[in-house]
Amino acid sequence: MKAKQKPAAKPAATEDDSRSVSVPQSLEDLRGQTPEELRDIVTVLDAHLRALHQTDAGELRDLSEEEQAAFDLGMEIREKAVDMLDHHDKIRDVFKRQPSSVQSVYQSIRRGDPSTDVVRMTVSEARDHALRTLETSGSHLEADQQKEVEKQIRKSSDIARRILVTENEEYRAAWVKMMTQTHPFLDEDENRAMRSWEEYRAASEGTGSAGGYGIPVFIDPSIILTAQGSGNPFLDIARTVDVNTNAWKGVTSAGVSWSFDAEGSAVSDDAVTLAQPTVTVFMARGFIPFSIELGQDYPSFAEEMATLLTSGYDELLVDKFTRGSGTGEPMGVLTELSANSAVRVALGTGGTVAAGDPYNVWSKLPQRFRRKASWLMSVDANNAIRELATANVYHAVTVTLPEGWADALFGKPVYESPYMPDHTTSTTATSGLAVVGDFSNYLIARRGGMSTELVPQLFDVTNNRPTGQRGWFAYARIGGGPINDNAFRLLVNS
Repeated sequence: MKAKQKPAAKPAATEDDSRSVSVPQSLEDLRGQTPEELRDIVTVLDAHLRALHQTDAGELRDLSEEEQAAFDLGMEIREKAVDMLDHHDKIRDVFKRQPSSVQSVYQSIRRGDPSTDVVRMTVSEARDHALRTLETSGSHLEADQQKEVEKQIRKSSDIARRILVTENEEYRAAWVKMMTQTHPFLDEDENRAMRSWEEYRAASEGTGSAGGYGIPVFIDPSIILTAQGSGNPFLDIARTVDVNTNAWKGVTSAGVSWSFDAEGSAVSDDAVTLAQPTVTVFMARGFIPFSIELGQDYPSFAEEMATLLTSGYDELLVDKFTRGSGTGEPMGVLTELSANSAVRVALGTGGTVAAGDPYNVWSKLPQRFRRKASWLMSVDANNAIRELATANVYHAVTVTLPEGWADALFGKPVYESPYMPDHTTSTTATSGLAVVGDFSNYLIARRGGMSTELVPQLFDVTNNRPTGQRGWFAYARIGGGPINDNAFRLLVNS
C-alpha cells in the first residue's frame, strides 16, 4: 500500500503571460472583480481544488480536517464565481439582442456625450445617475455642500440632468479652455461635451437663456451657494422652486369657511376667493476683469473665479430679497410689507423698542403662521431687543456681550439681514425694524444655474486701445417675492 501523499503546497498564483491571479480566501474577495478576473479565478480554483482532491497519478486523497475545510470553502467560492459569471452572461446576451436605455445612457455618460440620452431620461433615471455622479465626482465638496447638492438633485430633475451634462472630465476641461483662452483648441471629446451642453440647454431651457457656457454644477455658485459659507438667510428659510419660464405662477386662498347646517337644509355657500401670485424671474449679472498674465499664471483660475462670483452674487441676493423694488429685480420682503398697512405693527412708543413690542408683533401674527415662523432683522435691532431685560423686566430677552446675537425669540430662530433698517435710523412711520412670519411664503424662483462667457479683450475707455485684460461675464436667472403678505408681520417705527 502506497503511503499517503501530502498535498502539494497551495499555489499562490497562476501565470497567464502578463498577469497573476491569487487564490481567493473568502467570498468577499469576489467583490469588485471584472468578468475576465472571475474567469481567471475559476481557473485557479479548479487547479487548486484538483490538487487537493487527487494526486498527480489520479488517486483520491484522504484529507485532514483542515484540508477538507479548505476544499469546501474553495468549492463554495468557485460556485459563487460561476453564478456571478452566469448572471453577467445573461445580461450581456440581453444587451446584444436589444440594447436597453439604461445601457445606452451608461455608455453615453461614460464617453462624455450624454445630452441626447439625458433629455430622454425619466426623472428617476436622471436622479439616480446624478446621485452616482455626486458620489464619485463630488468628493472634493464639503459634507454640507454634498448634502445641499443631493437635496437639489432629489428636488429638481433639471439640476440632475445638468450635472450629467457638465460634471465630466471632458466638459470641465473644455469649459476652462473656453473661459481662459480666446481661441481654444478642443479635442474631439471636449467638442462632443460642449455640443452636449448646447443640445441639453436647447431642450431644457429654450432660447431665453441662449449663449454662454454653464458652470459645472459642483462649482456653480448659483446652485451650491447655501453650502459655501453663505450668510444669506433667505436661502435657508424661504421656499425655492425651479422654473422653465420667466415667471412662477401659483394659486393662493384664505381657505374654505366650513359651517354646521341644520338637518335637511341647503348647505351654505362656502365658495373661496382664489388669487394667483406671480414671481418674475430677472437676470442677475456679474463681471470680473482680469489680466492676461493672471489668466495664464494663476493655478485653478476657473475655480477661484467661481469663488469670487459667489461672494458678489450672494450679497446681491441678500440685498434684493430684503429691499428690492420688484422692478427689474426681486421684490424685497421689507418693500412689500412696508406698503401693506394690514401687516404693519407699530412700536408702542415711536423710535423706542420696549419690552412689550416683541410680544405685540408676535401676537398679531396668525397662529397657523407662528408654527414655522422665523425673525429677520438687522444687528442693531437685535441689540435693542437684547438690552430689554432688567431687574424689573426679567421676562424680556437679554444676551450678554460675549454672545454675538440673540438667536431665538419665542422659540423661533432669528436671522440677520444687514439691509434691514437700524432701529435708531428708522424715522418714518412705515420704516420696518423686524419681520416675523413663515418664510415659506417668500418664494425664490430660479431658472437653471449660472452661465459664463469670456470677453476676449477689454479696451481703455479714453483711447480705445486694448488694456491686456479679459473679462468673465456671468449671469443667472432668479426672482423672489412674498406670495402671501398675511403670513408675515412687520414691526415698524410708529
